[in-house]
Amino acid sequence: MMDKEYLKTLIYKINGAAIEVHKALGPGLLESVYHKCLKHELKLRGINFKSEMLVPVYYKDILVDAELWCDLFVEESIVVELKAVEKVLPIHEAQILTYMKLLEVPMGLIINFNCLNIYESGQKTYVNDLYRFLH
Repeated sequence: MMDKEYLKTLIYKINGAAIEVHKALGPGLLESVYHKCLKHELKLRGINFKSEMLVPVYYKDILVDAELWCDLFVEESIVVELKAVEKVLPIHEAQILTYMKLLEVPMGLIINFNCLNIYESGQKTYVNDLYRFLH
């Protein structure tokens, strides 16, 4: 059952996996490299996920061929977007909030590997209105 404690624990596990990847590789690589390594780390930790999952977009009862791709959809509960950028921009935040809405999940996580310390400045957790209704 999905509740706030489950989601917080899952975020902690995802961040732990990202920290492990970042400790091994450091900043300065392409997002695709971090993506492959994080997928491997999540598998090693027994965390289920879908990678580069197509996010469905419905508009007035039709499925729009929008070709939106979520980097990772973890345990069908948390959207994870990976970045390797100088700074996370408002458009990146809008992207994850939109994916959370479209996938109807209460939490999302942006992990930016282009930083000195993932825990201090490389990750940010997002919640939406669905989170308020969880116990």
